[in-house]
Amino acid sequence: MQKVFNAGEQLPVRRSVLTLAIAAAMLAPCAANATVSIHGVVAGSHFTAPVNSDNPSLATASSTAASVYQNAKVCFDHNSNGACDSGETSTVSKADGSFLITSMTAAPLVAEISTSSTNNGNAVAERTVFRVAQDQITASTIAPMIPVNIAVTPLSTEVLRSMENDGVTFAAAKTALASRLGVDSAVVLNNPATVTNSTQRTAMLTESNILTNRWTLAAKMVDRGDVSTAALAANSSATGPAIQIPEAQNTAVNLEGIPRYDHIFIIMLENKGTNSIKGSAYAPKINALMTAGNQFTSYFATGNPSEPNYTALGSADDWGITDDNQWNCGATGANAIQDLVIPTNAALGLASSPFTNPCSQATNHNIIGRANLFNAMTSNGMNWRTYNESMNPGQDFRTDSVADSSIYAVDYNNVNIHLPLPAQLYRTKHHPGMAFQNVRSAPEFATSNRTMGGGQWDAVLPNSNKYTVPGGYDIDQFGTDLASGDIGNLNFLIPDQCDDMHSITVNGTNISTSQAATATDCSGTAIITRGDNYVSSVVNKIQASSIWTNPNKRSAIVIMFDEGTATSGYNGCCGWNPGNSTVAKPLIENADGTYSVDTTVTNYTQGNRGHGESIFVVLTNQTAAPKGIVDSDYYSHFSFVRTVQDMFGLADPGVEGSYMNRSKYTESFIAANILNLPEYVGSADTHFDSVRPMNHAYVIPAGYTEKQSSDISTPAQTGPDATQANLWAVK
Repeated sequence: MQKVFNAGEQLPVRRSVLTLAIAAAMLAPCAANATVSIHGVVAGSHFTAPVNSDNPSLATASSTAASVYQNAKVCFDHNSNGACDSGETSTVSKADGSFLITSMTAAPLVAEISTSSTNNGNAVAERTVFRVAQDQITASTIAPMIPVNIAVTPLSTEVLRSMENDGVTFAAAKTALASRLGVDSAVVLNNPATVTNSTQRTAMLTESNILTNRWTLAAKMVDRGDVSTAALAANSSATGPAIQIPEAQNTAVNLEGIPRYDHIFIIMLENKGTNSIKGSAYAPKINALMTAGNQFTSYFATGNPSEPNYTALGSADDWGITDDNQWNCGATGANAIQDLVIPTNAALGLASSPFTNPCSQATNHNIIGRANLFNAMTSNGMNWRTYNESMNPGQDFRTDSVADSSIYAVDYNNVNIHLPLPAQLYRTKHHPGMAFQNVRSAPEFATSNRTMGGGQWDAVLPNSNKYTVPGGYDIDQFGTDLASGDIGNLNFLIPDQCDDMHSITVNGTNISTSQAATATDCSGTAIITRGDNYVSSVVNKIQASSIWTNPNKRSAIVIMFDEGTATSGYNGCCGWNPGNSTVAKPLIENADGTYSVDTTVTNYTQGNRGHGESIFVVLTNQTAAPKGIVDSDYYSHFSFVRTVQDMFGLADPGVEGSYMNRSKYTESFIAANILNLPEYVGSADTHFDSVRPMNHAYVIPAGYTEKQSSDISTPAQTGPDATQANLWAVK
């Protein structure tokens, strides 16, 4: 039977040569030194990064195409070190990515892609390494010792990495990868260009791009001589041996001990310190989730009120913002807003818009040219979403929601009270990306902001007469996306100001007495129960979805609050601006890798003050992962941003400057840059004052009593946690 090869999958060879090779192998199938001839292709994806410009007219979206690599060195990796060593049989891939290689003995394959290689004719900027398991070669054999159709890709590399580190078979690793991506197992390891189903091809290309970034980082670890991760785990002072590709590739998907996740859902709640929630009779469902999942029990806010915290969650800095003013406040001169259409009430369909001209405050609320999670995600081929509850249908996401007395809901706790839709259920101050011009200017901004249902006014919102309701308006895009699987990698879930425990006045009418009445559960302790119920419903919705129930996907839910309730002093940790400093300035990296002070941020010293401790809960869909674990080490919003960067491979632990803004403020970074960080001079507790990933690696000394913010009344912990298990662990 003649095998038909797809274009681009193999090196075109004369039929007589291939026939002779097959015939020779079939004549001596049991010979001790029978040759192994592999015909394949080095393939993957070519990613064109977006242009994340503050100027919306210059911003462009990313694109990904199937690709082949020319001039990649392909070899049999007889010693399984992930490198083409001297003496190992090798060849070079051709213009169509194809290669033919023969060896006397079988072994895994390695493709070393260097800066002299090309990807679809484009220069390769950084070295990377792809691999193929020997079992994949065996499974692709169609005649004795003649494997064909071997695609050396980022996905084949992931299968081999999983086999090595998870102790699973080739078949199991391949099936798990296919299931995670929603791709047929028969094609998941093929050259993506040959996959005809567009949905499956897109999934493979997206994963190919994500993994290529990880494998490129792994090659960088090897090239700069990083110490073996296993050696460092055994002895943090180890100076060798040097890491090799197999270990580096596993390390690259577990940066700083934070495993790679496919999806994270961050449920944002408001204004409740630990004492208000932990053990509260008003929040039994959140407390049950705390017990079922894992808890970070010394998690600090970075500011007060809401907006500085949300901005810090988007970028690891609040940039001196200390209020909840509109995102264009103080946006003048070089900081002037660049939005092509400003959402004033003069804009089409926004007659009721509450958007106003910039306020006179000196602090700039429109942040220009600063790194943030949203741009970082799209720059690395991943997506983000904010899902917002109780927006006016069809409104601009850059404006707060408005009141509409023509529609009303029945009070949850008193059926006699009719409650007209109040203003400001949705607030832009609660959007972690809103302050960044390069986020609002991004092509994906409109489609990445979506609705979330479950609110009191859901059924009547489409009847609003304040905005033109679009045809087919979906009040719960979050539910729709969960059902279809079209969920972001990074998802902020933002309830309205009743459901997030913030509190808001909702005045209505008691229809029995025609007397004015107020909602019974949008303030006071009742709002805690309301938020508790809302959180439970969102968690249940996520956990019922195929995103969560697919055991081969890694998904996590975070339940957290923007700030605590500390009211005296400056209550924070981990990269905040300590001691009421008047000297703090952000740092910018120079071309030579050094740092200097950036004096351009007005009122920077007023920000990053902290505001006490609050609940931070992690739930994971990984059934074998540790549960019921407590990590009492110090963390903050800056720590969480660093953790997210590790989770999605957005930074390099070997290069502190690759971490955005204050998330780079580790103990070592502060020590190395202390002359430019005068606020840390004389720090009495450098561990408390610095940032670290939320990996539970630090063992609290036996005699150390933890510091607490002023709003915590329970006794402080002394000594280490009962276990040092990683709260993000997947097994």
